Amino acid sequence: MALSEETRAAERKRIANLVLDLVKTRGTEISFAAAQTESGLSRTRFEQIFEDYDDMFDAIAQTWLAPHMTVMEDALNADLPSNRKMYEFFRRRFVISRDRFRDDPEYFTTICEMGAANFERVRSYVDLADHYLCEVIVHAQADGYFAGLEIDETLSLINQMVGNYTLPDALIYLGDKLTEEKLAQIVDTIFIGLSGETGGSARGVNTIRVTS
Repeated sequence: MALSEETRAAERKRIANLVLDLVKTRGTEISFAAAQTESGLSRTRFEQIFEDYDDMFDAIAQTWLAPHMTVMEDALNADLPSNRKMYEFFRRRFVISRDRFRDDPEYFTTICEMGAANFERVRSYVDLADHYLCEVIVHAQADGYFAGLEIDETLSLINQMVGNYTLPDALIYLGDKLTEEKLAQIVDTIFIGLSGETGGSARGVNTIRVTS
């Protein structure tokens, strides 16, 4: 019997959470076959819900990253000054990842490894985060920041400056060296110094000149 879209969506979410729980308890990625067995569903019914492993991973990624999407959207829509909006845009995601890492480093590391192995399946979330960040940048430019810089150029520069706070793997190597206070300093520095009108070819408020 065909599944309704509502039932299929509910089952995708249930099984995605089940797989995440299995990853946590077993400490390893869960195969498509193992997920089907643990789901309590027949193979035929399971394949009505997920076409293949990639489809199942999409549901897992959606479930794992849902809190990140929510806080990004909340920060984007918040009535805040430009610098505070950008800080919150990064901070809120960082806090979710940091707390997950502190709660269970081994589980967090396994999830990171799964994400790296299936990066093409999570690329759309990276692209969406960049899209949201572009909106934050546009808001800042309207307030007079990042003069002389194109949006894509500003996006690239900012992503490189805050990369340790957006790449979950960084927590594995840097741990408590990553703090909200340091992130605030980085964002402040971005707003104070990032400009295309001062610093010549270095594109920043400084005296450094890039040599060829």
